[in-house]
Amino acid sequence: MAQNPTDNSLRQLATRVEAGDFDESLLNRLAADPRAGAAALLARARKRREIQAERLAHLESLLALERGQWQRGARHIAGVDEAGLGPLAGPVMAAAVILDRRSIPLGIDDSKKLDEKTRERLAAEIRASAVAVSVGIADVEEIDRLNVYHAGLLSMRRAVEGLASRPCHVLVDARRIPGLTIEQSAYIKGDARSASIAAASIIAKTARDALMKELDATYPGYGFSRHKGYGTEQHRDAIRRLGPCPVHRMSYAAVRDLIGR
Repeated sequence: MAQNPTDNSLRQLATRVEAGDFDESLLNRLAADPRAGAAALLARARKRREIQAERLAHLESLLALERGQWQRGARHIAGVDEAGLGPLAGPVMAAAVILDRRSIPLGIDDSKKLDEKTRERLAAEIRASAVAVSVGIADVEEIDRLNVYHAGLLSMRRAVEGLASRPCHVLVDARRIPGLTIEQSAYIKGDARSASIAAASIIAKTARDALMKELDATYPGYGFSRHKGYGTEQHRDAIRRLGPCPVHRMSYAAVRDLIGR
């Protein structure tokens, strides 16, 4: 007996669409369904399938560097990136991520191209699916002593060394990490060219943002949870009013100028 296209409730069909089921038979069933709601659901399913196809194509383009290493026999490839070079306060943080090639979250991209909600969602998916994830930190004292560039490199090295699985090769955004005994390659704008580096940029950014929110509670009045330590006018005004706190980077001329030093 042929199935009546109205046998399934729209709620059941919508659940399948929301779960990412864009099977052609489901779309055909919706197309044959006379209900007005089915037409709207069909349009939504087609749009979501189009977005999914675009994300798959983008992910494929971001895996070109990884595929080159996989073809050479490198099993575990770590992407590394940092966050927090520019702020007036807080540490610089880096992340190292070894993606599982069988399970890479769709939507991974340079963290600067993603909104906060998307970054948070992807960070959770990356942590759940990756072979290994590690975060490295260089604190404010190290930034002031070494300068932020070298502190950033230190945080990157710590992130790689903290991985639970040792990578065969390391892909780095824009620079080479000193002191590593693992083969590495540096790529300008690597977070826009490599899925592994992009994943690391997402982890580093979300981890640092979370820490700055904690520091906002420890050092109230500066607005760290909003500007994450960057030199916004609100932040500069707070430094003028309250003076610097222990997580301000006193080696930065911008901070010293605000307090007249």
